[in-house]
Amino acid sequence: MSIDKTDFKQAMRQCAGAVALVTVGREPGKRTGLTVTSACSLSDDPPSVLVCVNRNASAHARIREEGHFVVNFLGEEHALLALTFSGQKGVNGDDRFGFGSWTTGATGAPVLEDAVAAFDCTVMQEIETKTHSIFLGEVRHVRQATATGPLIYLRSGFHGLRDVKETVSLGDIDARRVSWNEFS
Repeated sequence: MSIDKTDFKQAMRQCAGAVALVTVGREPGKRTGLTVTSACSLSDDPPSVLVCVNRNASAHARIREEGHFVVNFLGEEHALLALTFSGQKGVNGDDRFGFGSWTTGATGAPVLEDAVAAFDCTVMQEIETKTHSIFLGEVRHVRQATATGPLIYLRSGFHGLRDVKETVSLGDIDARRVSWNEFS
């Protein structure tokens, strides 16, 4: 039985995801990047992340060529930057780096200076699927900023933590019988 693509996408829109820019390119003029909600931690031994990139995205070939990428998790104030890197503003390739404040990471890839967290990675492995590649990246350098909350994508829109209703805390769970270790 196959699932309807529209139903699948609609259901996935109900799942909140942290918004990140995946960036690549050592040289101005050859940099590119894309907006994703498909990036997450993989392991702490070695420190590594994974990101799913559509093979049609310009960044896909560049990640393969250069063997590195940065996952820049965005803050609440970065919604316009997320739209720019998603291609919805008509800005492509290196021109996208005209927005935001950028520096060069340990691998030479662009790092957003005020990202909530940025993971500068070398490619450890690539796993191909029908439409995407899953890039596993070993983290070479990490930056973090705690002054801002993360940008979240939910129900076809960007949200800050203040926008998300009905926050659940550990105090809402019967903490007498449940410990954090049981979740990990």
